[in-house]
Amino acid sequence: MSPSREAPTIATDKLQRLPERIVCLTEETTETLYLLGEQDRIVGISGFTVRPPQARKEKPRVSAFTSAKIDRILELKPDLVLGFSDLQADIAAQLIRSGVAMHVFNQRSVEEILAMIAMLGAMVGATPKTAALIADFETHMDHMRRTTAVLPHRPRIYFEEWDDPMISGIRWVSELIGIAGGDDCFPELAAAHGAKQRIVADPDEVVRRAPDIIIGSWCGKKFQPERLMQRQGWSAIPAVRHGHVYEIKSPDILQPGPAALTDGLRQLHDIIVRWSASAPGAH
Repeated sequence: MSPSREAPTIATDKLQRLPERIVCLTEETTETLYLLGEQDRIVGISGFTVRPPQARKEKPRVSAFTSAKIDRILELKPDLVLGFSDLQADIAAQLIRSGVAMHVFNQRSVEEILAMIAMLGAMVGATPKTAALIADFETHMDHMRRTTAVLPHRPRIYFEEWDDPMISGIRWVSELIGIAGGDDCFPELAAAHGAKQRIVADPDEVVRRAPDIIIGSWCGKKFQPERLMQRQGWSAIPAVRHGHVYEIKSPDILQPGPAALTDGLRQLHDIIVRWSASAPGAH
């Protein structure tokens, strides 16, 4: 009979081979790491980052959205760079050729946003904190569903993320509209992957679909409701006639991360509740 052997001891530091120098090329991964208390790992961020505000004060800005300062990123000696979507494929290719570890997320739905957060939390060894954060998001979304389920009507909502050409239907926004108690006017566009497939080619189609609420979030530039309302024929739209044209700023809703699930959803919910209070039959 062979003598018993104790299991080999593995040094704790060898179990902690986690990224310590992370560059985030988009805002949602930066915000997630801050929410997890893992911001000290971040060594570079996107110049479009506004959430959380302290990130702009604490971290160097090394990229736009489709371009980046490759030399500056390499100087930071990252052990992980995080990107988003095919729009950053060229940046990713340059960094990979330079020997940098790169992960590109591609979340397009609410469930995929939660999966992104879960994966990022695992990457930095913060699984318990991440599970708690995701549970908070799910509780918030369930609360929004319950509070709007009792409303007598669901408004039809046209959400415009760009004006020229007119683009609508981004999937996570379409889903959040539903969670907040509304119906997206262009639900068929949510299945499209890229913005070019979500162009509303005929402005009259918006008139025909008669949205009760219009929400503008022109990515990267100020929404101009008066210009939208002056489009030919749009004075007939219920949202325009009754003054239900609103803005949700793009960092709050077009970021496929924590912002959309919290502030973005909350603003959608508030707009729908406001509309419901003034809708026919509300009293």
